[in-house]
Amino acid sequence: MRKILFILSFFISVSAFASSVKTGIEVLVDQKFKLLEGKRVGLITNPTGVDSNMKSTIDILSEAPNVKLVALFGPEHGVRGDVWAGDKVDTAKDPKTGLPVYSLYGKTRKATPDMLKGIDVLVYDIQDNGCRSFTYISTMGLAMEAAAENNIEFIVLDRPNPLGGLKIEGNLTEDPFISFVSQFKIPYLYGQTCGELALMLNEENMLAKKCKLTVVKMKGWKRKMIWEDTKLEWVVASPHIPHKHSSYFYPVTGILGELGYISIGVGYTLPFQIIGAPWINADSLTNTLNKLHLPGITFRPIHFKPFYSTFKDEHCHGSEIHIMDYKKANLAEIQFYIMQEMNKLYPTKAVFANANKDRFNMFDKVSGSDQIRLKFTKNHNFDDIKAYWNKDVESYRKLSKKYYLYR
Repeated sequence: MRKILFILSFFISVSAFASSVKTGIEVLVDQKFKLLEGKRVGLITNPTGVDSNMKSTIDILSEAPNVKLVALFGPEHGVRGDVWAGDKVDTAKDPKTGLPVYSLYGKTRKATPDMLKGIDVLVYDIQDNGCRSFTYISTMGLAMEAAAENNIEFIVLDRPNPLGGLKIEGNLTEDPFISFVSQFKIPYLYGQTCGELALMLNEENMLAKKCKLTVVKMKGWKRKMIWEDTKLEWVVASPHIPHKHSSYFYPVTGILGELGYISIGVGYTLPFQIIGAPWINADSLTNTLNKLHLPGITFRPIHFKPFYSTFKDEHCHGSEIHIMDYKKANLAEIQFYIMQEMNKLYPTKAVFANANKDRFNMFDKVSGSDQIRLKFTKNHNFDDIKAYWNKDVESYRKLSKKYYLYR
């Protein structure tokens, strides 16, 4: 009897940890690759393109008897994830499959006709992090345009938005600030899967040319799910998005980090989760931030020494950010409150007075507008930009709902 109970409890525990979501690549396998039969396939992917057993989409497609994989395309960080953030990705040959790997991050960010020669369909399988400034969705959109211009089909193998499908934050990108870190007129947090976003970009004339698009839907994903709810394993999405929870913190300090006047933990073991500088009093800053009673957020004093990047090898003091209630937290607003309180405590270190002015351009691009910086600079107060930051949220929610694939 005990043995039976043990076996039952073992299988119950295993099933509790089994993935509740089937990603697009697994659904494609279940469909026996019917969408790709008789077609020459180009695959846009990176190490996040895996099934629930950690098998690479590259290997899955290259081994499928009825699929002819002919080329690979690498976004930022490369197909194998061996390129550092911001470094250029070279065109090369994949050592495992022998297939040509074309770079979509460097001088060429949009596939050329030569790269696409002999390809019938482009397949996109990359895990996104739900934030506009993460460049994989820029790669996806430009690849969709290239597919349209070269009369090639485009297929998105859908994956979860780690932030869920409910959080929408930030203003739409404005025309002068469209760039590779804000490629489309969408909010900073857009609350869609990459498949849903692709459908909207295609149907709302947000691309130079509409492509022939198919989205292979997931099974089991719901809008309320954040990453932990999917029970999927996390694969490092970029060097500074190493953990399951990293995507939650990326929008918390990512815009602030563009200014380079305080450390946001990039170069330490807690990227995007901490703020600090040699001249900060950790207890004073933490107490001040906690007095704001930001929904779902608690701050804790921390002392650290970055291994690289801002304040490399210097002793820094500041605050660790803890998300205590994800549903209540307004993720992207937190950094603006930090900037506000930092200015009160350290007026001689006022963010835009001391930051490298050469970095203002990138701050504006990531913010999608220069109005965030200009309005904030007047009083260093979040209330001065709050209405502008939130002005597009509800209209975008209404628009994007038209393209929801999941409830």
